[in-house]
Amino acid sequence: MHHLFSKPSRNLAPKSFSIERLRRVLWGAGVTSISVAGLISILTVGAYLWLENKFGATGPLQTSRQVIITKGAGLNSVARALESAGVIENARVFVFGFKLFATKKPIRAGEFQFPAAISPLGAATILQSGKMVARRLTIPEGLTRREVKELILTAPGLVGGLGPLPKEGWILPETYYYNLGDKRSHILTRMETGMHSLLSRLWVARDQDLPIKSKSEALALASIVEKETGLARERSRVAGVFINRLRRGMRLQSDPTVSYGITLGGRSLGRPLTRADLRKPSDFNTYVIKGLPPAAISNPGEASLRAVLQPMKTNELYFVANGFGGHAFAQTLAQHNINVAKWRRIQRQKKTK
Repeated sequence: MHHLFSKPSRNLAPKSFSIERLRRVLWGAGVTSISVAGLISILTVGAYLWLENKFGATGPLQTSRQVIITKGAGLNSVARALESAGVIENARVFVFGFKLFATKKPIRAGEFQFPAAISPLGAATILQSGKMVARRLTIPEGLTRREVKELILTAPGLVGGLGPLPKEGWILPETYYYNLGDKRSHILTRMETGMHSLLSRLWVARDQDLPIKSKSEALALASIVEKETGLARERSRVAGVFINRLRRGMRLQSDPTVSYGITLGGRSLGRPLTRADLRKPSDFNTYVIKGLPPAAISNPGEASLRAVLQPMKTNELYFVANGFGGHAFAQTLAQHNINVAKWRRIQRQKKTK
């Protein structure tokens, strides 16, 4: 008859440990009789506690890191990816720990951010939460729809085609957050929906005596204001000038509309306007046409829309660049001509320096 402790089990104990050694330790402690089943229970409990401790312990990651989990990746593949990225120390520990101690929620695919020193349990929680890294795409005010298209197409992490572009002006300039793998068409829809929603809200609060008949006309004028000035303090005043000119039946005479009429928003003009450009017939050239152009010439921001729908009350009919980043305003043509002369003199001085 074989002794219960005569045959060590290689599958249950580390190489540096043997059941015979355990028997001697227990014997010295006064334990004179123990079964193989009892030893297995002791080893199992010990392994469980050790794994629980390792799974909840501080991880090796020194600084925050992003890791991409591909769609369809199994637990073993995920564990290897985390180990390779330095998020966890041992992929096998993560696999066994995940099975024993993590919740039953599935691991989500996507891009995840792991903070420094995160435990394997913490990493598992992040993977199961579905809270992915939020990327962002900023659309500046005053871009054309084709310029916005290029920003969307080159934004990292977006997938798929764009589909038809909205009409000029109907994209809301803003910062948009998205996740890795989101569709380009979806983010473009958000941009268009955002503009419709904003304009509808501002339209309700508009001044009631405006010479603007529709939201589309408001959008067109706001797009001109957006291109005329980048100074927040000037937007309402510039809008007031254009509103006054519309009331009097005067042509708007806005240079950006001439440029748009030449390029139709496909590219930057890349040169100063000429006198011939100002006389060139175009549906958008407000030196030639009366009233507003048939559509917007850019995608205006909220501030320009507010300026057009609630413009500054003023008697001014003219403005010109003042040579210092802003504009000089005038109520009469005579004063405007003086301002133009000043601007040209400043331009000449800059060229001679």
